[in-house]
Amino acid sequence: MIQARGYAAHSTDTPLVPFSFTRREPGDDDVLIDILYSGICHSDLHQARGDWGNSVYPMVPGHEIVGRVAQVGKNVTKFKAGDYAGVGCMVDSCLHCKACRLNLEQYCEEGATLTYNDHERGNDQLTFGGYSDRIVVREHFVVKVSDTLDLKAVAPLLCAGITTYSPLRHWKVGPGQKVGVIGLGGLGHMGVKFAHALGAHVVMITTSADKGRDAKRLGADEVLVSRDPEAMAAHAGTFDFLLNTVPVSHDVNPYMALLGLNGTMALVGALTPLDPIPGSNLIMGRKSLAGSAIGGMEETQEMMDFCAEHGIVSDVEIVPIQSVNDAYERLLKNDVKYRFVIDMASLAAEPAAA
Repeated sequence: MIQARGYAAHSTDTPLVPFSFTRREPGDDDVLIDILYSGICHSDLHQARGDWGNSVYPMVPGHEIVGRVAQVGKNVTKFKAGDYAGVGCMVDSCLHCKACRLNLEQYCEEGATLTYNDHERGNDQLTFGGYSDRIVVREHFVVKVSDTLDLKAVAPLLCAGITTYSPLRHWKVGPGQKVGVIGLGGLGHMGVKFAHALGAHVVMITTSADKGRDAKRLGADEVLVSRDPEAMAAHAGTFDFLLNTVPVSHDVNPYMALLGLNGTMALVGALTPLDPIPGSNLIMGRKSLAGSAIGGMEETQEMMDFCAEHGIVSDVEIVPIQSVNDAYERLLKNDVKYRFVIDMASLAAEPAAA
């Protein structure tokens, strides 16, 4: 085992504190990564505080990880010591079910192994995430990171980025299409950047007119305020695709009315129940309401390469690990544009802890 340290939650109602722990020794197929930056995802907050009822403690959150390769196993071919690498929401899967054979490991029929708050395959060892100094990951679940990108702003691409890129690619968003991105936050701001880079006409759909200027800075061609009935009516039936990033339960019917013939709205944020939707809102116009998670590993590498080609990164605010609990409180108030990222170099100032 190798020694590691980071910050961990120990219960639903206590702050994250310094934590020392062990990771497995790197095997023949593994990559050992010294973590440089770790993004703070809203799901980190939910899991640390037990909001979803499946939290296991002690928990080291973090699934938006960028670092430098320190060591590789003898079977590793894609990486060498010194390379920049990224790790996202999963670190293993069965690799033999139908989904895995289709390069959709995120939908593994046996369940993908999550980067944290999970158990390693075949044993009871907890998986610990990126709020730490190092991580050991199977090569298949590590992506190459271009040194042409701002590394600290790359970290959120491993979750917020791929969560929005994957549905845009699956539904073949591109030139000649009118695409709406609902909600301007950590996910939505990436959706706007990607849809714009893919050549679509992008409309930022928001409840607040105040967000309009920033939306256009990010690449939106228009801004639609969903609380304006006249504006919503003017856009009714005109969208080819809607990327819905709203993270809480809500009424999707006003947005379904925006879709044109054969239009699709993909949910990527809300895991909780939605308001009822009449079947007629789908049947009339042959509309689809769908969902999408992160992408598989092949698609995640494709996204990283796309970002390098187009110079796309997240808009971030850098914080030291010692401020992670304050960042969580600000996240509850949506007080960030648009993603917190922890500079893991700050961990060096932290004394070792149990």
